[in-house]
Amino acid sequence: MQDRLNQNDVTNRVNVEDPAQVRDAVMALFAARYGATYLAPLSRAFDDFQALFEGRYPGYLACDTLYHDMRHTLDMTLAMARLIDGHERACADAERLGPRRAVLGVITALLHDSGYLKRLSESQIENGAVFTRVHVSRSADFLAAYLPQVGFAADAPVAAQLVHFTGYEMEIEDIRMDDPKDRLLGCMVGTADLLGQMSDRMYLEKCREFLYREFVWGNIARETLPDGREIVRYVSGEDLLVKTPGFYEYVARARINRKLGAVDRYAEAHFDGPSLYQAEIDRNMAFLRDTVETAELARLRRFCYSLSSRARRAA
Repeated sequence: MQDRLNQNDVTNRVNVEDPAQVRDAVMALFAARYGATYLAPLSRAFDDFQALFEGRYPGYLACDTLYHDMRHTLDMTLAMARLIDGHERACADAERLGPRRAVLGVITALLHDSGYLKRLSESQIENGAVFTRVHVSRSADFLAAYLPQVGFAADAPVAAQLVHFTGYEMEIEDIRMDDPKDRLLGCMVGTADLLGQMSDRMYLEKCREFLYREFVWGNIARETLPDGREIVRYVSGEDLLVKTPGFYEYVARARINRKLGAVDRYAEAHFDGPSLYQAEIDRNMAFLRDTVETAELARLRRFCYSLSSRARRAA
């Protein structure tokens, strides 16, 4: 395979900066698996997602978060569809999620970061990353209001819980799901969120340039406690990078394996072999560990960009 292009997914065949390409890839998977069932609301959801992030959705401003931009969502949504496909390939008929639940999972993935977007009434807020600590709850509210528009009103309460598998506002074990298949779907959404971002070809540079800035806006990098004490988690983008291998090993990997039920294994079933997501994550982490151990972070010089800043320049 030729060198992976920055804008492409882990297969180097889908441009994850192009909503139409990701939509077509997801719909092709589901059409082959389920036929035409629920493809119309799925297609509309992609259109509405694009309008939302580009500032054309009623009541909302365009996405301005640099790390959690449109590309991140498209990348993780494609990963979500592939996990679903892998599960349906690998499991017995009675255990399959079925078309409606599968489409619900993809729509939830598409809108899992909608809580970062500012409403028109919030235009005075500097950046949507201010909502980092509460963005999942805001996304749940958006999903609950949106799903009835595409014929999924009965599923809105489930989606409002599913989206919490992507965040840290609730412990995963505390998320109430009545049906084991819905809990499985939630584990897939949470896993796809991690797989998509950590396998990005520009992941390391994006952490340094964009994620750190979001953590500053969201009071994650430094937090002042009610008693006046200050917790300093990251002093710079470089400090965030130095701590990323530990985050991967002891937070992200543990979360995927234990709390999220190791559903990343369904990527192997989808690819009919080793997971391309894991291969790219391993490549990123190996390169980062080497640069940290040799104190050569300047080696991370791949140009990175955010679709959010590009959209603002075009406006």
